Amino acid sequence: MDNFRNMALQNTSLLLIVLQICALAWQAWAQVDLRMEDTVEVYMDDSAEIPCLYTFTQAPMMVMVQWFVRERDGVRVRISYSDLTMQKVDENTTYSDRISVRSNSDGETLTIQDVKLSDEREFFCQVSGFSAGSDERRTLLKVFDPPEPPVIEGALSGVSVSGESTAKIASCETRDGYPKPNITWYRDHIPIHPANGLVNVVTLVTRESSGLYTVQSDLHYKVTKEDKDAHFSCEVSYFVPGAVRTSESKGVNITVYYPTSSVEMWKESPQGLVKEGDTVEIHCQGDGNPPAPIIFNREQSDVELDSYEGLLVLKEVSRMDSGVYECHALDLDAVNNDEVLDTLQLTVHYLDPAVVVPKDSEVMLKGESLTATCNALSSLETSTVWFKKGLEVGRGHIMQLQDATFDTAGRYDCEVTVPSLPGLLTSGSVHIIVQGAPQIKDAERDFELMEKVGAWVNLTCEVRGYPRPAITWSITGSQSQSWREVDKKETEDRIHSVVTLKVTTDTVAICNSTNDFGIETKIYNIKSIPFLQTPTARKTSVDNSGVIIVVIIVSILLLAILGSVFYFLYKKGKLLCGRSGKQEITKEKTNKDDIVVEMKAKKTEESVLLKGINGEKKPPNDQNSTLRS
Repeated sequence: MDNFRNMALQNTSLLLIVLQICALAWQAWAQVDLRMEDTVEVYMDDSAEIPCLYTFTQAPMMVMVQWFVRERDGVRVRISYSDLTMQKVDENTTYSDRISVRSNSDGETLTIQDVKLSDEREFFCQVSGFSAGSDERRTLLKVFDPPEPPVIEGALSGVSVSGESTAKIASCETRDGYPKPNITWYRDHIPIHPANGLVNVVTLVTRESSGLYTVQSDLHYKVTKEDKDAHFSCEVSYFVPGAVRTSESKGVNITVYYPTSSVEMWKESPQGLVKEGDTVEIHCQGDGNPPAPIIFNREQSDVELDSYEGLLVLKEVSRMDSGVYECHALDLDAVNNDEVLDTLQLTVHYLDPAVVVPKDSEVMLKGESLTATCNALSSLETSTVWFKKGLEVGRGHIMQLQDATFDTAGRYDCEVTVPSLPGLLTSGSVHIIVQGAPQIKDAERDFELMEKVGAWVNLTCEVRGYPRPAITWSITGSQSQSWREVDKKETEDRIHSVVTLKVTTDTVAICNSTNDFGIETKIYNIKSIPFLQTPTARKTSVDNSGVIIVVIIVSILLLAILGSVFYFLYKKGKLLCGRSGKQEITKEKTNKDDIVVEMKAKKTEESVLLKGINGEKKPPNDQNSTLRS
């Protein structure tokens, strides 16, 4: 009995072993291929999709898919379940109202709405086909939130280069980013790397209650003079789904304090050369920051000149102000303060008053020559121009007057200028007097005049000479009381006389001019013309007689026309004048050439009878003769 029982147990064990071997062999042949992404990246507040794809080597009779999530404490919690008969989201989990599962022919996709930072964890997909096989895979969900642009602030106060260690020169901050952003510093767009004793970067990372990061970075830097124009900036680099992005701040300039190493001195005004009387402005500026006080003095003199903030003003300078000027920067931080200076050579140009030789005036005889000079002492090359009565008569310091005449006399002005420096000008003058015998204008020709008796004529005598000549008139022929001097003008070397003369007979008028050097005369010969009736008067008489004849002829023509009219009316029988005012025409036995006209006035009556003389009939020619008489 015991043997049979032992044999039965052995057979059962062998069967179990066989069954296990068969099961293992089935499992090795029946497998499921499950595929999931290692990570899925998504922006915060967006939706995330986690796919779970699977295939079986043997068609399963049923497939069961379950989704799990690992909590912060490490425990796995199922959040979804599905099989052939149902699909549901598990209740009472942190994802109950934010997830959904979508099935398709090759798997399922888990969708998470409104992703939060707390959703950054592992999600598991477990697929079971029972006898067809089962498997499980996981995906890590990564969440990103870009930070705000960086904000940079430079040091509020200046930084001195004399400091022995680094100083904080700028601060950069970026807020609310995930994952933690990084900050890099730049100087003129060149990255700054930490260096012992020169550059030190202090970073402070803060995790906000929201889970986002705020990063603050302080740059400690040992500045040099070369940093006075540099611009410092910071750059934030941060992760986004599938990439790394950067955001750069604006640049800031740091106020750097450094000692004065050199000064520069220059003349601000006037531009160009300086002349006496100008106001000169000299500037001096050092290269230190802050600017050091400036003092001025003349070379080899310790006397400080009055100045204000690096400006030296010299008013109405003279040649005595020429020389070398120095400026110094009073910078206690300078290494060699006594050597920080600059110099300026100031030259004040001048032009002394003109010196004319001969001085004031010079007397010369006609025909003589004279050399006049005009010079002025100057620090620059000069130019001289001579003028007479405003017109240029020569150039150069020397003026030659050859073969002097009375036209040579007068005032000569010389003007000395400096071509290279407009504004420098001086002048002088000399008065030339030419002595000589009188010289009468037009004295070389005789003046023959013909004037009628009783006419007045003007005689002119214009004389030049020095000393000024005297003029006397000598009149012969006309009565002494019939002439007089009507005009006389005198200058230094000229006299002008005009006399008016009434011609009574043939006359000789002589203008005599004399001075210490001689005498000269001018003669007028005047031929008198007796007074006769001129052809013009005779022509006037003839013209008056002609007018009278014309009047007589016109009157005769008018009478002839009037007579013709009366005769015409008489022939027609229409002319009769009576007392009653009526007109009648009566035929009488009279001569047919007699015409009777009766005219009535207010109280008288007059009859006009036109008949031939002695009642006789006259031919027309005789009648015309009567009219002319």
